[in-house]
Amino acid sequence: MGRDEALKVPRPYAGSLERLKAAGLRPTRQRMSLARLLFEGPPRHVTADDLHAEAEGAHVQVSLATVYNTLHQFTKVGLLREVAVDPGRSYFDTNTSDHHHYYFESTGRLMDISIDSVDLKVVPEPPPGSRVSRVDVIVRLRDAT
Repeated sequence: MGRDEALKVPRPYAGSLERLKAAGLRPTRQRMSLARLLFEGPPRHVTADDLHAEAEGAHVQVSLATVYNTLHQFTKVGLLREVAVDPGRSYFDTNTSDHHHYYFESTGRLMDISIDSVDLKVVPEPPPGSRVSRVDVIVRLRDAT
């Protein structure tokens, strides 16, 4: 393979690298590894514990504290959305488009709801000096039995 051909072959982590650079984050080894786990695949919802276990399974050496810090950094720059379902229980959503969620209380699973499926007739006027940036709806579900 010639030099020009080698340049056309996509590098592993290329998508994660570009995503981090576009967000203004330095692509450290740990960020790259976690970004690859998060973003190479379909959109999903993960907890910090889920991602930490996944990283360990992939032989990525990273502490739970680093996973939390990285998830919050990714959220701050818009790569993830945090969905707080209870005090102390948050999921991180790789789908950052406007949408809502079902929360299955018995299993702890989140499922996306299309933005068009929820009809909000009135959103209260925000206090002076503030504006509504986003409305998040979480529909909590229990087993029918």
